[in-house]
Amino acid sequence: MAYDRPLAGVRIIEFASFVAGPSAGLALAQLGAEVIRVDPLGGNADYRRWPLSERTGESLYWNSLNRGKKSVTLNLREPAGRDLLLGLATAPGPDAGIVVDNAVGRAWFSYDALRSRREDVISVRVEGRPDGGAAVDYTVNGASGVANMTGPQYSVAPVNHVLPAWDFLCGQEVVSGVLAALRRRDRTGAGALVQVALSDVAMAAVADLGWYSEAAERGDRARHGNHLYGSFGVDLVTADGDHIMIVALTPRQWQALGTATGTTEVLAALETSLGADFATDEGRYAHREVIEAVLRPWFSGHSTADVQAALTAAGALWGPYRTPAEVAAGFAAAPGDEPVLTAVDQPGVGEVISASSPLRIDEEYSGSVPATALGADTEAVLADVLGLDDAELDRLRAAGIL
Repeated sequence: MAYDRPLAGVRIIEFASFVAGPSAGLALAQLGAEVIRVDPLGGNADYRRWPLSERTGESLYWNSLNRGKKSVTLNLREPAGRDLLLGLATAPGPDAGIVVDNAVGRAWFSYDALRSRREDVISVRVEGRPDGGAAVDYTVNGASGVANMTGPQYSVAPVNHVLPAWDFLCGQEVVSGVLAALRRRDRTGAGALVQVALSDVAMAAVADLGWYSEAAERGDRARHGNHLYGSFGVDLVTADGDHIMIVALTPRQWQALGTATGTTEVLAALETSLGADFATDEGRYAHREVIEAVLRPWFSGHSTADVQAALTAAGALWGPYRTPAEVAAGFAAAPGDEPVLTAVDQPGVGEVISASSPLRIDEEYSGSVPATALGADTEAVLADVLGLDDAELDRLRAAGIL
């Protein structure tokens, strides 16, 4: 890494699986923290999660979310293994004693159990629901109402999303919780129990957008397909059959769209005939379908290259639609076009497309490193953090704890 990362020297124990907790650990590791992920022997429930590499059968998911972390495996069915995890989580030091977990319902790893060993421990816990019930991204998305807002205009069925957006947003809330609690401990010496429920993340985000207040006043909004809600934006198809997303959120962007497509005069005449004001969000939104009808022939009559060139020259706001395979091919052909992406040689898989932290510190990306093999750091971590000698490690290994 080219810069002195801000969390260098901070040690975090990650005892979590799936997306929210591990994505938080990844982000903290990219900021320089020493993140030690602890799993049961043989790996946790997410160790073989799809997608899998066709070349080797290894989990591309697991190896991507656990980059830059140290990996420890312990027999957590046995008291001795649990004791080692508790020891790692509460090890001394001003930049240690920080835990990220989703160990809901494990009394032996409760906040009280941690605090009994270290009074100022920081425990940041991911939950499904605030009452302790289980939840995952797909269940909270449906319960939040978002699945019933998503999809084509003609559909009445809920539409799930592909991206586990609430999981990733929850992971960033975990990062915020870690940093806030660490800041408070540095100032006051006090530890903290920070709990973040996935369902709370989803409900809060939708409320923060004003969508529940809107529904309370007007009822459920109609589905809009690929139309932008509240202003003008839609995908249009070029002569080559490619979809282009265009958006006009400001008067300047609206003017640029008319300039690029040569429809300024037609749209002005339409505006007059409708008694509308296309300089406003509400004006463009109310008449989105007729505006789309005016623009569609220009897009269908021009090649993708000509459309993109004209939109860019005019300063319009637009973006292409690409499949993941097209993004991967583009990265192979011109890696610098998406500078956050980088190639990494992942042991057991081969070269994979990885990513830096989206945060650029001192104008530089963090770069990326591969994930270590499951359990590869167990003995080194136990020796370094807990001071176990070779004889003790041999004893634990013989007892089936390591």
